[in-house]
Parts: sequence; C-alpha cells; structure tokens
Amino acid sequence: QVQLVESGGGWVQPGGSLRLSCAASGSISGVSDMGWYRQAPGKQRELVATITRGGNTIYADAVKGRFTISRDNVKNTVNLQMNSLKPEDTAVYYCNAKRNTMVVYYYWGQGTQVTVSS
Repeated sequence: QVQLVESGGGWVQPGGSLRLSCAASGSISGVSDMGWYRQAPGKQRELVATITRGGNTIYADAVKGRFTISRDNVKNTVNLQMNSLKPEDTAVYYCNAKRNTMVVYYYWGQGTQVTVSS
C-alpha cells in the first residue's frame, strides 16, 4: 500500500502563486510515475502534470508555462509550483502515484483545495 498526503492548498488572488506538496509513504518501492490531477465542481478529473522517476515531465496545455512539477526521490515527495494562477485553476488537486510491481497499481491522495479568486 502507498499513502499519499497533499498539502499547500489554499486561497490566492489571480496572478498569485501556490506550491503544492505530496508526501508518499508505505510500500513506495516500485513507484514510478507520479503526478497531479485536478477536479473542478461539475467537471471530470483532469491531468495537470506528471513526472517520471527520472524527471521526465508532461503538462496539460492549460498549465504549460505556468506550473512546474518536480520530485525528490530521497524524501519521496512530488511538488507542484503554480504561478500566474487563474480563476480557472480553482479545483481540488489530487496527487497520484503509479506503482509497478507484478501488477500495476494507481494510488490517490485525498486532495487539497485550491481557490483562485479576487
């Protein structure tokens, strides 16, 4: 089992910045890709960014140039630096981890609320 705990969410004005963190614990051996997803009210969950253990990244078009995903393989954390935030970024942000063993498992955190408004 892998446990994921997000932190760093909150309220910020448009144009501001927030940094989200996700700490992984438990049976973390074999964890490969990690990432961030978000879900706004009435919307389906969507990809924000992913990062491999080696540092290769993928970003959703909506956040390219504004968000940066990173990870620390020693501390077992993944971070999301969010700059130039827009009201459209308002959502619950979820940390995700893919664990490759004999069977592939996907794990999710409980989410952290990000609200961008004036």
